[in-house]
Amino acid sequence: MKKYLKLLFAVAFLTVIVACANDDDNNGGADNDGEDVTEVRVALITHSPDSVLDDGSFNQGAWDGIERFLEANGLNTNDHADSFIPNEASDASRIDTYEQAINAGFDILVLPGFHHQHAVYEAQDMFPDTMFVLVDAVPTPAEGGEQRVADNVAAILHTEHEAGFLAGYAAVREGYRDLGFMGGLPIPNIVRFGYGFIQGAEHAAQYLELAPGDVTINYTYLGGFAPDPGHTTAAAAWYASGVEVIFTAAGGAGGSVMSAAETADASVIGVDVDQHAQSSSIVTSALKRLDNTVYSTLMSYIDGDFNGGTITTFDATMDGVGLALDNSRMTYFTQEMLDVILEGLATGEVEMDETFDLDVLPETEIVVVTEL
Repeated sequence: MKKYLKLLFAVAFLTVIVACANDDDNNGGADNDGEDVTEVRVALITHSPDSVLDDGSFNQGAWDGIERFLEANGLNTNDHADSFIPNEASDASRIDTYEQAINAGFDILVLPGFHHQHAVYEAQDMFPDTMFVLVDAVPTPAEGGEQRVADNVAAILHTEHEAGFLAGYAAVREGYRDLGFMGGLPIPNIVRFGYGFIQGAEHAAQYLELAPGDVTINYTYLGGFAPDPGHTTAAAAWYASGVEVIFTAAGGAGGSVMSAAETADASVIGVDVDQHAQSSSIVTSALKRLDNTVYSTLMSYIDGDFNGGTITTFDATMDGVGLALDNSRMTYFTQEMLDVILEGLATGEVEMDETFDLDVLPETEIVVVTEL
C-alpha cells in the first residue's frame, strides 16, 4: 500500500508540473527564453516623406508581415503596431524618426529598403536595446567602409533575380514576345530583378525552342521610384512601338506605367506584392515575400531565436520569392508550371548567372535586349 501511495503521489506531482508548463505555454508568455509577446510593440519606418505605408508595394509587403505576426499572437494592431514617416529624405531625419518611435514605446523597428542602410548603421549603437529588422539592406557607413551588423539588427535580403526570373519565364510561356523592363534606379536589388527577368525570358524561349530574335526586351531605369508623368509618356511610347507587357520594379513609379498600359490596353507585371487590385493592366506580380520574411523574423524574436548580428537571404528554398497567381489575369501559365520552375530554382537544376555586372547584361541566345 505504501508503494502504491508513493506512486500515486509521484504521478499527481508530475501532472501538476505538466499542467503548469502547459499553462505557461498558453498564457502569452515567451518560449525558449524569448520575449513576452504581450509586451512586444512593432513600428514600421518608411524611408522618406514620399514613402507611404499603403504604397501597394514594398512597405505594404512588410506591413502585411507585421499584421500576420500580430494576428498569429492574438495582438491588436492599434495597441502593438504603428508606422512612422520621416520629415525629410535624410539619414538624420530617419534616425530622429527611429528615436520618435522608440520614445513612443516601440521596441522592434522594421525598416524596409536600402535607404535605411546608413541610418541604421549609426542607430544600432545609439539604441542597443532596440531590435531592428532591416529589409533588403545591410548596415553600411555613409562615408564608405566595412558593413557591420550589430547583435540587435537582423538584416534580411531577398533573391530578386529569382523573382524576376519567374516573371520573365511566365511572360514568355504565356505568349508574350515583345517585353519591357522598367526599373527605378540601377541599385543592386533592382538590377537583380531586371537581370533575372532577362534570364527567365531566355529560359522559356529555349524551352519553347523559339528562334533567335523571336523575343525582345526593351530595358531601362527610370531614375527614381516616385510617380511621374514622364514615366507614363515613356511607357506609352513603348506600348505604341509594339511592347506587349512591361515588368516594373520601380515602387510608386510603377503606377505611372500602369496608367499608360490602361490607355493602351496593354499589360504590366507588378512587383514586390500582388498588385492586381491597383490596375486592370496587371497580369501577375513578381513577389518578394516580405510578408513571410518579416513575419518569420518577428516570430524568431519572441521565440528567443532572433537572428541578430546576421544577414539572412531568403530565396526560393525558403519561400522568399514567388509569382502572384491567385489573382492572375494570365490565361495559359498555371500554378503547375510555376511549381516546376520554382523547384528547379530551389534545387539548382535551373542555373542563373549571378554576376550582376552593371556594365554587362546577361548573355542570351534567343532574346534580344535593347537598353534605352
